Amino acid sequence: MSKLALLTTSIGAALSSFTAIAESKEQHAQLTTEVIEVTGTRRSLRSISESTVPVDIIGIDEMQSSGQMELSQVLTTLIPSFNFPNSQLADGTDHARPAVLRGLAPDHTLVLINGKRRHAGALLNLNGTVGRGSSAVDLNTIPTAAIKRIEVLRDGAAAQYGSDAIAGVINIILKDADQGGSVSLTYGQNDTQMAGSAQLLETYSDEQGDLAFKKGSDRRVKDGETTTLSANLGLSLFEQGFINLSGELRDKNATNRSGIDQREQYSRDDNGTLDPREFNAQRYNHRFGKPDLKDYALFYNAGYTLDNDLSLYSFGSYSQREGNSGGFFRRPKDSRNVSDVYPDGFLPQIESDVKDFSFALGLSGTHNNWDYDISTSYGQNDFAFSVVNSINTSMGAQSPTEFDNGSLIYDQWLVNAQAKTDFDLGLYDDVFFTIGAEYRKENYKIQAGEQASYLTVLDSQGVPVAAGGAQVLAGFSPASAVDETRNNIALFAEFDTYLSENWNLVFATRFEDYNDFGSTLTGKLASRYVFNENLSFRGALSSGFRAPSLAQTSYKSIATVFEDGQPNEVGLFPVDTTAAKALGAKPLEAEESVNITAGFIYEYDNFSLTLDAYQIDIDDRIVLSENLSGPAVETILQTAGENNVQRVRYFTNAIDSSTRGVDIVATYGFDLEALGMLNLSVAVNFNDTEVTNVKANPTELSDLGEDYQYFARREIARFEDATPKDKWNLVATWRFEQWTSTVKATRYGEVQDPSSNIDNDEVLAAKWITDLDIAYRVNEQWRLAIGANNVFDQYPQDTVGNIGFSNFNQIFPYSAFSAYNTDGRFVYAKVSMTF
Repeated sequence: MSKLALLTTSIGAALSSFTAIAESKEQHAQLTTEVIEVTGTRRSLRSISESTVPVDIIGIDEMQSSGQMELSQVLTTLIPSFNFPNSQLADGTDHARPAVLRGLAPDHTLVLINGKRRHAGALLNLNGTVGRGSSAVDLNTIPTAAIKRIEVLRDGAAAQYGSDAIAGVINIILKDADQGGSVSLTYGQNDTQMAGSAQLLETYSDEQGDLAFKKGSDRRVKDGETTTLSANLGLSLFEQGFINLSGELRDKNATNRSGIDQREQYSRDDNGTLDPREFNAQRYNHRFGKPDLKDYALFYNAGYTLDNDLSLYSFGSYSQREGNSGGFFRRPKDSRNVSDVYPDGFLPQIESDVKDFSFALGLSGTHNNWDYDISTSYGQNDFAFSVVNSINTSMGAQSPTEFDNGSLIYDQWLVNAQAKTDFDLGLYDDVFFTIGAEYRKENYKIQAGEQASYLTVLDSQGVPVAAGGAQVLAGFSPASAVDETRNNIALFAEFDTYLSENWNLVFATRFEDYNDFGSTLTGKLASRYVFNENLSFRGALSSGFRAPSLAQTSYKSIATVFEDGQPNEVGLFPVDTTAAKALGAKPLEAEESVNITAGFIYEYDNFSLTLDAYQIDIDDRIVLSENLSGPAVETILQTAGENNVQRVRYFTNAIDSSTRGVDIVATYGFDLEALGMLNLSVAVNFNDTEVTNVKANPTELSDLGEDYQYFARREIARFEDATPKDKWNLVATWRFEQWTSTVKATRYGEVQDPSSNIDNDEVLAAKWITDLDIAYRVNEQWRLAIGANNVFDQYPQDTVGNIGFSNFNQIFPYSAFSAYNTDGRFVYAKVSMTF
């Protein structure tokens, strides 16, 4: 049971929590006069300037002035502490890439839709990428056409919104217009030259009879053709309500940034002579890039005013994504190949079919000076896997080449009730008071695939005859199937008042009880103080928590992995299984955090400057252990009844961490009179995460010797160095008559792609990425735009130049830990119509 309670006291202030990008005067005026609800407080504010914590507001214009096609990509160019890391050859993660805020885990950021908790995705990220071991909300299921604005709270808010809000909160407000609409069509493609990756001109045999290659200049590529069609429509409902509909279709072709495969593809003859087929073999035989994706999404947002000050509201969504990504090419002579089926080798491919559904219904009203809101919502994410162009090697030529691998399914049901009012307690101002309760039920399922997808054929001695399961990704077996449910109840309260004309104080607390691991109490104290009409201070001190996800507590899989020609059964076991407990696994506990934020804002005329420093200490972080292996481990597993498993890993509360950083945002608007309006902004994040403590090895492992470590150096480095230490977002927007030009320059600081051997770490130097968008408004309805993302075609340093020559460094020329997209320049054109 968690005993972390409220830590209180802080001083702070803010006249404004300005957007991280420059806004036009018209937008600014609208935001500062509208009575709105801002993420971070449940009090209705006259403007965002009354918020006690830093909140970035991103409007429609900022989302439109970009060729970025996915919401996560839009945010990373606008919010300096938000990152959407690159990933390649990472199985399901290629199809649903996670994003991170302030360098923490993807599941440390809570996502809300219209202030209501959004359900997480079913995918558990298990490969060696940023976010390993986490499940996160798939932001890219939400079309930008449906969004009115986005509020990004850069502060811990578990005491207000519950689990996961350690790094911050992203609240997406849906459009609510009851008339008009828009339609837009965007087409673009990558037109790029791969820095450091040469074009193959000829394959031949050298004087020693070995393969040799003639290479040209850096390879020129055009691919990734992307078409996006989006629409929005507002309709009135009997003059007392509205329904706002949005839809988006996106068809994105795959990209490929693989280099030359210089390995011998075929076995030599008895005389040691190269096979003649080597000279015509496909040397660009991998697909190292983004998957082929086809998405469509439908959203609605509706409201209706009833009698007696009652309002009924509802919103919901349905989306589907079909994806295809490549794995590692199996050469013709590979032991995992069946030459009778694939005489020239094969590239196995993972396909996904992701269906996402959500629905919310609520009633709000006023009674005896109390404003109340009662709602229920349901969300489900169904992530189905299949494998094509593959084989189950152990089945030989009788194996199918396409497999149904099974599904991951997560769903969430919530009931939320809250009420707010104000009391006169004799203070300078009335005390604004909110009280509420929430019930949440979650379910996580793993559904088994077809038998051939996981089957391993054994010989008469019970030994695998070859690699089992579908090549590239084995299916879920019946032994991996799970169906786990849990529920929790939360009670929360919030107090907000002015102690003087210039001093605002907010106190919040939340109690949550989970049926599977216990309860926790969190709290938050936030304040702002207006020093004078130009300068204000703000700050907050809070405790937080993140409950272990159902995927982390229940996910189970066993797969055959060949290393040096030898099959190994690698299992990921829940902590309550015999195998995991025999190797030291303990029941998972909630992560606990302490967040401190302090800063100021300065304004003078059209200039504003905000600075917010923060420290986030997290105890008992949930991580995925190393792959534990060796003779002693195999003996323990046999004793535990897992006779066919050689390696095992499990989730564990292994580490404590401390994250420190500073967010700085400066904006200035120039009135150029006859030449229009120029808005400039600079947004900077400095961030550093340190693993402050690695828990002692479990006794079950320490008794085996020093070589058996459940959390080692490579994983520590991923936490500390895999996201940028600093990031700069520079934006310039010039509006002149019908023209709008936007330049965004983003500097991604240094990151590292860590190895188990420190000498093999790959350091990726800081790099500037520049985007350009030029738009012309033909009339009130029609708008045309052209532009380019990564207009100067920047790539990270190639792996050969970074860490030395190897065949694999030739095939995969860029690190998958790059903080930015490694597809190069993307050029596009967009036409939109409003009505």
